[in-house]
Amino acid sequence: MEYGIISIVIPLLTILLAIITKDVIVSLIGGIFAGLLVLNGYNPLTAFVALFDGIIALFSEGWITKTLLFMLLVGSIIRLLTLSGAVEQFVSWLSQKAKKTDSATGAMLLAYVIGVVIFIESSITSLVAGTVAKPLCDKNGVSREKLAYICDSTSAPICSLIPLNGWGALLLGLIVSAVDTKVISGDPVSLLISSIPYNFYAIFTLLIVLAVIFWNFEIGAMKHSTPREYVHTPLKTDSKASPYPMLLPLGVMVLAVPMGLYLTGKGDIFKGSGSTSVYYAVIVTLLFMYTYYVGSKTLTHRSYFKGLYEGMGEMISVTMILLFALFIGKVIGDLGTAKYLSHILSGNIPPALMPMLIFFVASITAFSTGTSWGTFSIMMPIGLALGATMGLDIPLVIAAVISGGIFGDHASPISDTTIISSMAAGCDHVEHVRTQLPYALIGGILAGFAFLISGWIMS
Repeated sequence: MEYGIISIVIPLLTILLAIITKDVIVSLIGGIFAGLLVLNGYNPLTAFVALFDGIIALFSEGWITKTLLFMLLVGSIIRLLTLSGAVEQFVSWLSQKAKKTDSATGAMLLAYVIGVVIFIESSITSLVAGTVAKPLCDKNGVSREKLAYICDSTSAPICSLIPLNGWGALLLGLIVSAVDTKVISGDPVSLLISSIPYNFYAIFTLLIVLAVIFWNFEIGAMKHSTPREYVHTPLKTDSKASPYPMLLPLGVMVLAVPMGLYLTGKGDIFKGSGSTSVYYAVIVTLLFMYTYYVGSKTLTHRSYFKGLYEGMGEMISVTMILLFALFIGKVIGDLGTAKYLSHILSGNIPPALMPMLIFFVASITAFSTGTSWGTFSIMMPIGLALGATMGLDIPLVIAAVISGGIFGDHASPISDTTIISSMAAGCDHVEHVRTQLPYALIGGILAGFAFLISGWIMS
C-alpha cells in the first residue's frame, strides 16, 4: 500500500516532538504510535496492541538483542573503570607524562586521535574516546557537549573511510548484491575503494573538527556550553599512577572486535557479524576486568558485581532510547518513506544533479530514521539502479549514499551513534544534538556542493 506524503509526515512529527518535549523516549513512542496508527487503518486499539507486540517482536532479531545487551554491558565497563580508579589513574599519569596533552587542546586532540585510530566499530570509537578524554576535558575546561561532538564526528566518518570493519562488510554486501543481479557491473571491492575519495561529508566533518580543536571554532549553541566542575580525587600516597588499569581493558575490547568479525565471518573479516562481534567483545572485556581488578585486589568480588549491576542500571534509559529508535526505523520502512522520496526526485532530472539529490534523499532518510546502516540498506539499491540507468559514475553514487547516510545520522536526535556519543561524553542527549547540529549542517552543505560539482564534471 502506498502512503504518499504521510510517510514523510510521521518522521517529521517524531523530530518535532523531540524538539518540543526535549524527551527522546516520549517523542519516539509518539512517532511510533502515529506510524502504527496509519499502518493499522487508523484504529487506535489495533495500533496500541501493535505498539507493545512490536517491542517484543524486536527481540526476535538476534542482532537487535545483542546490540541492546551491548549497551547495558558498556555501562558496566564504564562504571567499573571509574569504580576501580582506572580513570583517575590515567588522568594523573597523563598529567605527569604528557604535559602537552594536559591542556584543553591536548584533551580534545586526544579524543580526535583515538577516534581516528580506532576504526573498528563506531560505537566503540565513541565509547573509548569519550571515556578516556572526559576527565582531561573536565580538568581543562572543555565542555562535555564539545567532547560529545568530537566523539560523534570521528566515529561513523572514520569507519566509513577505513571500511575494514562491519561497515565495510555491509556496504560491500550491498554492492555485491547489485553486481550479482546485473544492476551494475565491476569488481565490488574496487568500486567501494574508489568511492572513498568522494565520501565528502566524512572528509569535511573531520576537517571541521580540527578547526574546532585548534582554532576554537564555536558556533550556535556550542558557544553557550559550559564545562563541568572537575572533582579531583587524590591518589593514595603509596599508589603509583599507571595507564594500564584503563588501557588494558579498552585494548582487550578493541582487539576482540576484529577477532569476532574474523570468527563470525569464518575467516573473512568482511563477512563477519558486527553486532555479534561487539556483543562478545564487551563480555570478554568484563571477564578480563574481573580477572585483572579482582586478581590485583583493586576491587573485591562483591564490589565488582556491585559496579557491574550499577553500570547496567545507569544505561537503562539510553538502552530504551535505542530500542525505540530501532522500532521507529522499522515503522518508517514499512511506510515506504525512502521509496516515496526517491520516486519524487527520480523524474526528468538532469544526470549532473543526481549525485547531489541521492545525497539529499539519503540524508533525509537517515535523519528521519536515525540509522545510517538502515539508510544504506534502503538507498544503495535505489541509488545504484538510478546511477546505472542514467549513466552516472558508480563510485560517486556509492559515496553519495554513504555520505548522506552519515550526515543524516549525525544530525538526527534518534541516531544510535548520537545517543552513544552523548552517553560516552556524559552530557545531556538533547544538548548534544543542539550543539552538534550547526557543524553537521556546515559539513552537509559543503558535501552537497561537492557532489553537485562532481556530478557536473563527470556527467
